[in-house]
Amino acid sequence: CCCAIGLAVISGVQRPTAAKPIPATVVSIGDGDTLRVREGNRTLNVRLACIDAPETSQAPHGANARSQLLALAPLASNVELSLHATDRYGRAVAELSRNGRNLNQALVASGAAFVFWQYIQGCDRQTYSRLETQARLRGLGVWSVSGGISRPWDVRASKR
Repeated sequence: CCCAIGLAVISGVQRPTAAKPIPATVVSIGDGDTLRVREGNRTLNVRLACIDAPETSQAPHGANARSQLLALAPLASNVELSLHATDRYGRAVAELSRNGRNLNQALVASGAAFVFWQYIQGCDRQTYSRLETQARLRGLGVWSVSGGISRPWDVRASKR
């Protein structure tokens, strides 16, 4: 188990049995949707739930997403994780908040990330949809290119 809460296995995917936010401290930022945090005496790898940020190779959008996450969750800052699952790589899949602000939603609202519709369960679908639509209509971030850039899930699939 990755955290100080119980996990139940449902259809092969581990899901948290308790939704109480877990306090943590940001240790490092991987890319626009992954980071490492310190929770108690352990370090957790975290994949942000409900969203998918451009891959690092998708210049300049991948670097912009990483910079945006770093600005929202600076190194050594205190954050809270609302766990959704543990992914196949052993990462905690969570919504991240800081000072009461949902950072996953903030990344979508700024156009730094897409809603990851394939994995939206457990998230506020209406809010994520509204934020993505607003970012698209305003031409923010990934939406500054008509129709948006290649979706990160398609970029990863093309490399397999």
